[in-house]
This record gives sequence, structure tokens and C-alpha cells, in this order.
Amino acid sequence: MSTRHILLGLLAGGPSHGYDLKRRHDDHFPQARPLAYGQVYTTLQRLVRDGLAEVAGTDADGGPERTLYRLTAAGSREVGDWSGQVTAPAPFVTNEIFAKVVVAILTGGDPAAHLRAQRAAHLARMRELTALKTAPDASLATVLAADYALHHLDADLRWMTTTQDRLTSLTALTAEVDRA
Repeated sequence: MSTRHILLGLLAGGPSHGYDLKRRHDDHFPQARPLAYGQVYTTLQRLVRDGLAEVAGTDADGGPERTLYRLTAAGSREVGDWSGQVTAPAPFVTNEIFAKVVVAILTGGDPAAHLRAQRAAHLARMRELTALKTAPDASLATVLAADYALHHLDADLRWMTTTQDRLTSLTALTAEVDRA
């Protein structure tokens, strides 16, 4: 995920302070890792350096001085171009669940037990996400993020089912290759 482009997108809503951008990021991307303030301000400095944002002023409001940032025309074009680009699907999927199953097969472990435990963890997370998105106060961002995560978890579950069904033949095939 491009912090640079997300901050540009948030600035498209109007001038903001770094603190407000961090808060809005965390509100709009509830399932993402929260941004650190240092990351926000470092990214804002780069956006200003690159002519994509500019300082719109400073204010103190009785506290420390705060810098107000706004999007430039170049920043508006940049975020528009970025958001309109199709994201290429990953050529290879690397996933820790996949790796652990393969290693369990290669080392004579118990991949079936791992898949059962992983399935239980996925189902528990799916229940949490479903409760989160169906809460009466769930925001649109929360619902969209939960749906995205639920679909990925569902894909993992389908892979686990297929792999579970293939474990006997995969284990036998691995043993043949190791003997050769």
C-alpha cells in the first residue's frame, strides 16, 4: 500500500494537518497497520519536496505550531493517475500457511493437524470480522475492509480444503521424490 498516494488522496478532501491525516488514515483504513506520526510527517515532507503538496500555513491554536498541508495540481494528477491504474495480480503468492504446510510435509510433520488448527483460527477471525461489519455503528470503511479480509480468509479456507484433500497424494509424492 502506498502511504504517499493515500496521503495525497486524503489531502484531496482539503487542507489538513499531519495529525488529522494520520487520524483519517486510521479511520478510513481500519484493518491496515496504523501509520506512525513520524511516517506521516516524513511522507508529507517528501510530497512538498516533490511538488505534490505544499504548506498552506501554520497555526498554533494555543498549542504547539501545526503545519497545514494542501494538495497541488501536480499532486491531484498524481493521485488520480495512481488510483486509476490497475494493480497487477501477484505473479506468485507466498503465504506463511502455505510454507508451513510444505515444511510439515517435507519434515514428516503433521500438515493435517496444522490445517485443522489454522482453519479454526480463520473461522474465529471470520466471526470477529462479521461482528465488526454488522455492528450498528460500523463505518463504510470498516465494512469494506472487513469484506475484503473475509474474502481473503475464505480463499485461504478453500485452499486448505483442497490441500487437506490432497495430503495423502502430496505426502506420497514427496516421499518418492526424496527416495529418488
